[in-house]
Amino acid sequence: MPYLTLLRPLQWLKNLMIFFPPFLGGALFQPGMAVRGVLPFCSFCMASSATYILNDIRDRERDRHHPDKKGRPLPSGRISITGAALLAIVLACSAIMLAWTVSSALVLCLSIYLIVSIAYSVYLKEYALIDIFCISAGFLLRLEAGGAAFDIPISEWLFLSVFLLSIFLSTGKRLSEKNRLGATAASHRKALVAYPNGFLQGVMYMTGGAVLVTYTMYVISRHSSLLVYSVPLCCFGLLRYILRIQAGGGGDPTESLVKDIPLFLVSLAWVVMVGWGVYGA
Repeated sequence: MPYLTLLRPLQWLKNLMIFFPPFLGGALFQPGMAVRGVLPFCSFCMASSATYILNDIRDRERDRHHPDKKGRPLPSGRISITGAALLAIVLACSAIMLAWTVSSALVLCLSIYLIVSIAYSVYLKEYALIDIFCISAGFLLRLEAGGAAFDIPISEWLFLSVFLLSIFLSTGKRLSEKNRLGATAASHRKALVAYPNGFLQGVMYMTGGAVLVTYTMYVISRHSSLLVYSVPLCCFGLLRYILRIQAGGGGDPTESLVKDIPLFLVSLAWVVMVGWGVYGA
């Protein structure tokens, strides 16, 4: 169904970041807590789909010549620009209205997310580094929205871990795009040619190592000996993603998680290990 494809439901997995604060804080399974996150999750799903639609509208001409994106509903002509634009407006307005029923803090996080995402789609994605930090901001705003929705403070180490991880994943995605597009990279995204050869690899290695350090400090600060055993899983996941990028695989974080079996299994093992450490200790 073209309209469902336009929404990119697979990307809604990123919005599970909203549940990180209560999950890691040991509060997710308290009575009524999980249900409390349904409306914030749905509001971010609608908001993110609205920004994806706007991005597709802006990039439809370039996407027609992209090896992977040319089959999307807008570049292929299966959905009109008017229909897509109306859907994006309805989704964005519905997302804000839904967030308003939860709290003003959630509305603030969602509004900033929409502003940053729209600015990214319209203008900022053409600038090197700024494009990566805009993507990172989306992850951080989801994390802060989770803290606001569940009234759980975000620790400094968790904030830094998510920030560095998002930079790591965004850099890997850009490196994958640059490698796969080759000489045609400039015609699809100007920022790609602004990155000198070796720069994206260096940033990916640097932030990957930094993620491992900040995450290790986070689990140590939790004073749970069981959580320490999730660090090797984190290390394996980071290295597996680097291997995937360097081997020519796609760099989209969500698609990598779903399509790369070792990465999916280690992520599942991480959830089990952390859950055991937080709730079983």
